[in-house]
Amino acid sequence: MLIIGKKLSPNALLSISGLLAVSDQAVKWLVQQSMAYGESISVTPFFNWVHVWNTGAAFSLFANSGGWQRYFLIGIALVVSIFLIKLILENRHKGETIAYSLFLGGAMGNLIDRIFRGYVVDYFDFYWRDWHWPAFNLADIAIVLGALLFVSCSLLGKKTNTNAESEGSG
Repeated sequence: MLIIGKKLSPNALLSISGLLAVSDQAVKWLVQQSMAYGESISVTPFFNWVHVWNTGAAFSLFANSGGWQRYFLIGIALVVSIFLIKLILENRHKGETIAYSLFLGGAMGNLIDRIFRGYVVDYFDFYWRDWHWPAFNLADIAIVLGALLFVSCSLLGKKTNTNAESEGSG
């Protein structure tokens, strides 16, 4: 059974993470097989499909740091992934565990790149006129969606708890 009351099965959540990581890797493989490094294909007036590499963290932070960042970021991703698996197995509130699952899938997608390629393959390039948002990938989208879900669950949970406390104290 996938759903247990208000909670999802840890196996379902870990499967979501795995599916995200595998999907991200499949797209990265297609990009590397079909496009030269640095190639950009205009799709819309505000979006390009690109093939770029990120040796750093988010927004290319530490990208030109001489190579140490690869092992540092691998270490962080491994520790965070183990912690996220622990949180998923604890099977907390449904929204939180889905957020953890999204974080884990994204972290694993980019971790695989860092381990086997030494860089993360990015392929989405959104822009306005001459200003380009840093290129990103499906793993990054999963991480951002997980963060948004986590924050919204945290805010809604506090609001619900505050309402319950004020109703019970009257």
